[in-house]
Amino acid sequence: MADNHRALIQAFVDMINSHDVSTMSEHTAPGHIDHNPVVADGIEANAAFFQQIFDAFPDVHVVAHDVIVDGDRIAGRFEYSGTHRGTFFGVEGTGRTLSFQSIDIWRVENGLLAEHWDQLDMAGMFHQLGVDFYAMQGA
Repeated sequence: MADNHRALIQAFVDMINSHDVSTMSEHTAPGHIDHNPVVADGIEANAAFFQQIFDAFPDVHVVAHDVIVDGDRIAGRFEYSGTHRGTFFGVEGTGRTLSFQSIDIWRVENGLLAEHWDQLDMAGMFHQLGVDFYAMQGA
């Protein structure tokens, strides 16, 4: 089972690095539940979210670190980098390079990623783009 779960994560990484959301169904369940408040549930919403990332960061690249499998759960630390060329959460392209890490946990069901939780430093991400995240939030 662990090898199959690791293959799912490799397919996820390959989708991002190839910038090809058409492969989403190879690793993500149609009824996918996402607990990230900016990503709606469902495979179509997940694909649309990543397409927005690819449009904003056309050279985005991800590396998987520390992938851990336990039963129906997969956890990992992911390192992303890319150049901000298009609109990202309302911020026009800055030409700046963005580098950040995420901690992600998935629940696997019927051999696909069925549910997802993640932790991101959004303030740090926007700081790299020269934007005050807290001002954007009205804080």
